[in-house]
Amino acid sequence: MKRVCLTGVESTGKSTLAPVLAARFGGVVMPEYGRRWAERNGVDFIPAALHAIAAGHAAARAAIAAGAPDLIIEDTDIVMTSAWARMLYGRRDPVLSAIAATADLYLLFAADTPWIDDGTRQFRGQDRERFAAIIIDELARRQLNPVLISGSWTQREATAIRAVAALLAA
Repeated sequence: MKRVCLTGVESTGKSTLAPVLAARFGGVVMPEYGRRWAERNGVDFIPAALHAIAAGHAAARAAIAAGAPDLIIEDTDIVMTSAWARMLYGRRDPVLSAIAATADLYLLFAADTPWIDDGTRQFRGQDRERFAAIIIDELARRQLNPVLISGSWTQREATAIRAVAALLAA
């Protein structure tokens, strides 16, 4: 089983591209758990809420993995939850930081797309740029080397397809 994680700031195409990649490569999409949590509980992401999101994500991933698919496309993971904690509280959360990031491939979506308000998104303008820097630093702290996904929607899709194909061919 291989796991690909889509990561990056809000409104960059992660949730749009995840099912495209899954269909192309015969994988299963794991939807963004934090979004589902926010839609049910609101966007007051106190530390306990972020811990609940991390636990819920892990449980959802385990449930999908139990079906033994060849490929899981995760719409974010602990890297993003940790980055949210840093963005909101200005420091790394020790509980979240202790959770390993274990996808086989990380695709980092650049903030070069328009920000669209959907009711749960929070960081636009300079906050979006700061959040992007935090995500990049979080990936580096975890010694993860993501493939950058940037440019037009067509370019984003083509780069992601090449990266996943390379992972599966290895």
